[in-house]
Amino acid sequence: MTALRLVDDQTSLAPLYKGQPAPAWLDSILKGDCVAAMNRLPDHSVDAIFADPPYNLQLEGALHRPDQSKVDAVDDEWDQFESFQAYDAFTRAWLLAARRVLKPTGTIWVIGSYHNIFRVGAIMQDLGFWILNDVVWRKTNPMPNFRGRRFQNAHETMIWASRDRNAKGYTFNYESMKAANDDVQMRSDWLFPICTGNERLKDDKGVKIHPTQKPEALLARVMLSSTKPGDVVLDPFFGSGTTGAVAKRLGRHYVGIEREQAYIDAAQERIADVKTLERQALELLVSKRSEPRIAFVSLIDAGLMKAGTKLYDSKRRYTAVVRADGTLSCGTLAGSIHKVGAQVQEAEACNGWTFWHYERAGGLTPIDELRRVARVGIERAGA
Repeated sequence: MTALRLVDDQTSLAPLYKGQPAPAWLDSILKGDCVAAMNRLPDHSVDAIFADPPYNLQLEGALHRPDQSKVDAVDDEWDQFESFQAYDAFTRAWLLAARRVLKPTGTIWVIGSYHNIFRVGAIMQDLGFWILNDVVWRKTNPMPNFRGRRFQNAHETMIWASRDRNAKGYTFNYESMKAANDDVQMRSDWLFPICTGNERLKDDKGVKIHPTQKPEALLARVMLSSTKPGDVVLDPFFGSGTTGAVAKRLGRHYVGIEREQAYIDAAQERIADVKTLERQALELLVSKRSEPRIAFVSLIDAGLMKAGTKLYDSKRRYTAVVRADGTLSCGTLAGSIHKVGAQVQEAEACNGWTFWHYERAGGLTPIDELRRVARVGIERAGA
């Protein structure tokens, strides 16, 4: 990962080309308006976007606790808009800019509350984004509803979308998410506490630096589910730099856009202290479907299997002979490892890789083990 940099809104941003030095905007914070900054980035230059835009909370007056102490609410100028129409125009502008820089295989996450997320979702659909999931972040420690006139707001909603309806090849680390969830499919409701304790950035007076700082665990789940190590993650509303800190720790690149210098200063200091995890800790669990395809004849070509070798099922009920062309013969039957396996069982289909075994050290080993060896060889050859 490259060193942290700040690029102001007057700097010319070099395009990203494979084989050339890393562009100036990579692993940096771009200072300025989010739309203007994104317009200076190359087309299709980022793999994923995490956006935490202003929520347009429409607060009316101060909010107090039962003991009359004032609640530290979000009343900053950047969260205030004249009307819903003004907010919609702003949303449309930054989403258009984001869609241009997103790779065809990329995805975007947008987080919001009931104040804005439905408007954002409708505009995303109007612009051609294709919604994959809405994910609910359920808070373990939400702020109470002090006035007692509504339900307690205990969640926020994230929209996860591909660039368009026909997008293919977007990243979803299904196997990793399932394994991390005790081998059960990861659900679309995530339980995390709000940002508190040592993770919450505060100034010398103990005042929160940013009012809506998101927990790192939330961003980690986002990146671990939908990006790979080395991917570029853009955050057009960078704030205190949670996206950058998590991206650096997880071996991803980041691009942050922020206009407030106080937030930039805090983010720079925060990210500078982050260390990237070792490569082994960043490896993803992948399904066999995503691994390189290996034809059975490739085992013969690589010298891992010889023509004439006898193969057996696990109980030695059937015996087949490997032929030079990569097919099997078993009595009067002949064909692929899958076809012959199905025929001897009188079944409609068969996974020949797990059905057929070869003799090894006095025992039987599935030929799938040889496929694994062949895949390792391919990966090393491509490294």
